[in-house]
Amino acid sequence: MNRLERIRRQLPVYGLDALLITGETAEAYALDFRGEGVVLLSGGACHYYTDSRYLESAVKQRSDCCEIHCVGGGRTHVDLASAEIRRQGLRRVGFQDECMTLRAFRRWREALGERVELVPAGEIVLSLRASKDAEELARMRRAQAITDQVFQEILNDLRPGVTEREIAARLTFYQMRLGAQRNSFDPVVVSGPNGSLPHGIPGGRALREGEFVTMDFGCVVDGYCSDMTRTVAIGRPTEEMERVYHTVLEAQRAGIAAARAGVRGCEVDAAARAVIEAAGCGPYFGHSFGHSLGLEIHESPNFSPSCRDTIPAGAVLSAEPGIYLPGRFGVRIEDVLYLTPDGCEDITAAPKELIVL
Repeated sequence: MNRLERIRRQLPVYGLDALLITGETAEAYALDFRGEGVVLLSGGACHYYTDSRYLESAVKQRSDCCEIHCVGGGRTHVDLASAEIRRQGLRRVGFQDECMTLRAFRRWREALGERVELVPAGEIVLSLRASKDAEELARMRRAQAITDQVFQEILNDLRPGVTEREIAARLTFYQMRLGAQRNSFDPVVVSGPNGSLPHGIPGGRALREGEFVTMDFGCVVDGYCSDMTRTVAIGRPTEEMERVYHTVLEAQRAGIAAARAGVRGCEVDAAARAVIEAAGCGPYFGHSFGHSLGLEIHESPNFSPSCRDTIPAGAVLSAEPGIYLPGRFGVRIEDVLYLTPDGCEDITAAPKELIVL
């Protein structure tokens, strides 16, 4: 069953005649095509409205599953889709309330008139995206394999005198060279006291002997993201640094052991957080244990203290506890997990025992 059909089967569940897909990521999910346009999906038809920049590619790649229309000449996406909604006599049309602006909503409301009810329905696509199908998982595995290989390569570049910014640039280069489309996000490379900044920006600070360097990076392959964090010691670390590192690693393993489909996100977070709190470092772990990823680097549901939702089978989430001692150093270790009813599969292969260079 393709993704359009999965979405279509949800329409009667939500009491809808059709769904307007206007967000870029939801469009990519529904059509497996990245452009700029609007998808109108009803019980019996699918229409895609885009402009001349994407028309040829859309016709070649997606004319088998939807009718493709070109906007322009004074005809907007709203004009064409609204005309089709009226032609089909659709009455209840869902829209992506999580990403449609108030201004855009008013345009649609004015174009459709009072006979058509616009119904918030972003949850349809969001809920389907939470579980990855076989093709999505295969793409994520390929992306993750690139990050694994990049980590092995970057170890050769980590030495005193090289700057954080240089390492970030090399991470990007290696990922592109190995076949990635782009970075999942701007790489985080922080060393020494900068390591206490979970999302610190790589700067001109040079790596130094006896310090940690933390690298958080990922890439996109066929539209899907990878994510990984590793903390490495440049020269012999202190006993305190080793103790903090192994506490984070133990916490990650505890969270991974608790991760499976059907548990609440807060339960997995709690399993990891208990290890860090028992070590007296609870105040220095401020973020959640992990987040979903896929077409975007941050999706839902999450392994967080506030997530009471159960995690569905097929979800892909990060496992990334950390301890950050302000102005001194920090440690984070991150893998990516694929959840099943029986547990989870760690699709990150890079070593995570403490590496001392």
